[in-house]
Amino acid sequence: MTALPQTKPQEQPFLEVRDFQVELITDAGIIRAVDSVSFSIHRGETVTIIGESGSGKSTTAMGILRLLPEDLAVLSGTVLIDGVDVTADPKAIDKVRGKTLALIPQDPMTALSPVHSVGSQLFEAIRIAGAASAKDKGALQARAVRLLEQVHIPTPEKQLKKYPHQLSGGMLQRVLIAIALASEPQLLVADEPTSALDVTVQGGILDLLLELQEQRGIGILMITHDLGVARLISDRIHVMKDGSFVESGEVQQIVDHPATEYTRNLLAAVPVLGPWDETPAAAPAAARGSHAYPATADPATDSALTQTGASHD
Repeated sequence: MTALPQTKPQEQPFLEVRDFQVELITDAGIIRAVDSVSFSIHRGETVTIIGESGSGKSTTAMGILRLLPEDLAVLSGTVLIDGVDVTADPKAIDKVRGKTLALIPQDPMTALSPVHSVGSQLFEAIRIAGAASAKDKGALQARAVRLLEQVHIPTPEKQLKKYPHQLSGGMLQRVLIAIALASEPQLLVADEPTSALDVTVQGGILDLLLELQEQRGIGILMITHDLGVARLISDRIHVMKDGSFVESGEVQQIVDHPATEYTRNLLAAVPVLGPWDETPAAAPAAARGSHAYPATADPATDSALTQTGASHD
């Protein structure tokens, strides 16, 4: 008798969301901001929720993290994080949020305290994560330096002493990513991580996220309104409108064969560069386009920018 081939059991998703709803209590009545959405994320993959402003994408992410005010938002459905249902047991989120699950906020200028140094804020994240105690200053310093090195911030010892207003937007976003990495998370929730940045540094941040994912096997829930960003970093895309998913699928399927007019409009909003003309007459006009600077120029990685910025300490 021939033995049947053994099938390898499928890995459990790190995040599994089923029929998730968020209802907001307002003076005008109850508004269903998120309406029965379902999706999952495995370790090492990126899933993007994309939609216009007000579509419910960030509300979905904040609801999963249970960061919405309890007297404002009513959550229902199922959210399993590493097998733990955080909707059935609200206190369960405290065991994973800021530990195996971390958030990268949208705007680093508002997410970081302006009256505390970069180092003190990173030290706090390391202490909360349990990677070093407050009494062991040397271990805190060493861990903070390693985290800044991992996100490609030059001269990390020097940057730890600075305050947020002394760093560029791209550098600050890297600091937020370093803070998120302090707890060795298995899933990053990236809420529009490039929207507050100049287009010239967006590519550098996306490259960093992909690099960290490849090195650590981290899963990423990406929230964005930019389908150009989504197509670069995603494995799967969920298109959101008015609190519901109107289209879901693999990234190439969504980009090459959009099924809804809404998705086609999002695609049409992605800037398309024209052909490059190298004739002298076209040079002044071309200098105003994308060829005037590298797509991934960032003070944290561009040596010329780093050297220029060093003179303004």
